Amino acid sequence: MDFFAEFPEMGRQDLRDFKKGIDASFREFSRTYGEAIETFFEPLLWFLVWLEKLLTNAPWPIVIIVICALAWLGSRSWKLVAGTAAAFLVIGYLGMWEDTMATLAIISVATMLCIVLGIPLGILMARSNRVQSAITPVLDIMQTIPSFVYLIPVVMLLGIGKVPGLIAVCIYAIPPIVRLTNLGIRLVDKEVLEAADAFGADYRQRLFGVQIPLALPNIFAGVNQTIMMSLAMVVIASMIGVKGLGLPVLRAISNQYLALGLLNGLAIVTLAIIFDRVSQEYGRRLQAHRQGADHG
Repeated sequence: MDFFAEFPEMGRQDLRDFKKGIDASFREFSRTYGEAIETFFEPLLWFLVWLEKLLTNAPWPIVIIVICALAWLGSRSWKLVAGTAAAFLVIGYLGMWEDTMATLAIISVATMLCIVLGIPLGILMARSNRVQSAITPVLDIMQTIPSFVYLIPVVMLLGIGKVPGLIAVCIYAIPPIVRLTNLGIRLVDKEVLEAADAFGADYRQRLFGVQIPLALPNIFAGVNQTIMMSLAMVVIASMIGVKGLGLPVLRAISNQYLALGLLNGLAIVTLAIIFDRVSQEYGRRLQAHRQGADHG
């Protein structure tokens, strides 16, 4: 049934005018402030390009050694380190090294941005129920709205390129770290907080000395989910000019190249598994260390 069946002309015309008004307003906004927004994001673009060139141009044995060292620091598992080294050797052998390094660069920068913005936002939510009530619906929208929808305003403002892709990835990936930081701080035992107050701790000392250390397992679970969601956005971000493993997958979809799509898709999955295992092991070690310290 047509909603405007009884008022066909008036209803449809009002709706058309409303849509045209939104389009015209956003075009005017992008014309007025687009250049200033691009200038604001220039340092981010410079850093992303620098990191991508560093990973791409560095000798592959050094890159693998550094990645394996980071995997060891996170997991303390030789099996995981050996698996990581083998995975990257296979990726290089199959000719996907440059795309993988480009993907690593954008995932690393997106994760850093999400951590820098998400953790303070989660702390702010934990501090105030009113702020939590205001931010939670925004996070719900960010997680449920189709990613293609928010690509439209980002591309209209910043065009095609790395920064719009990075912003799209961050919009999609930041909610978990905000939610889990908020949850972790709120789950800290009230008796522990009362003990901190009894020792005369102010808000800053209580936050950084008690709440954040005890909430670290939850926070790292949020980091883990953020990385996973960033990797999930790689293919979609490639639609607006972001280099990486998503671009060959997109090409494979367009041209029906099964082998190309399968290999690059498996490379994305491999990265996801490595990041997931390392961050999970680090979270477990952190939790065990905290429990040991509490018992001690």
